Amino acid sequence: MRKSPEIFPSHVLNRRAVIAGLPLMLAGCMGGYGSTLDGGHNVPAIDITTMDRELMRTEVAWKGSEKPGSIVVNVPERRLYLVEAGGRAVRYGVGVGHSQGANFRGTAIVGRKEKWPHWTPTENMMTAIPRYRPFASGMGGGPDNPLGPRALYLYRDGRDTFFRLHGTTEPETIGQAVSSGCIRLFNQDIIDLYNRVPVGTHVAVV
Repeated sequence: MRKSPEIFPSHVLNRRAVIAGLPLMLAGCMGGYGSTLDGGHNVPAIDITTMDRELMRTEVAWKGSEKPGSIVVNVPERRLYLVEAGGRAVRYGVGVGHSQGANFRGTAIVGRKEKWPHWTPTENMMTAIPRYRPFASGMGGGPDNPLGPRALYLYRDGRDTFFRLHGTTEPETIGQAVSSGCIRLFNQDIIDLYNRVPVGTHVAVV
């Protein structure tokens, strides 16, 4: 006699379907925040289960006057916007300067872009944060470098402002005011932004 197929209540089937689909659901929720090998270095994953979802990269409506392709950093909001056509923008969560005086203000352009950039702390940074003093001659690019995997260097009137848009070794600080004035993004987000904008991109910090 052939055995009858098992009959399960609908709530059991639903639970099984959720469990079976959970890896796919989690992969979809990663939104590009998984670990990746980049230039011979590992970019660690961001634990999105503990992060504020409002800090994750997303497309939003945009009503500003800036031209498509422009970057707008809203310091009080702790958000960076890459303006797109059609009244849209890509929004990123950022970390900003620990005080109003530390933050860059006004407009600039992306004068230079670097992958796994070299970092040299300024004299002011070393005075404020003495543990940076051993790196006075600079630090090569890599996972321990405070600039992370990418840096966009802000220039004004042809001169380096010494402010950058860059990654971070402290993802927990995104959305906070803790930096020495530069704008830091999740490492996955600065890679995404780096790939989207060319040298010469207009940047406004408000």
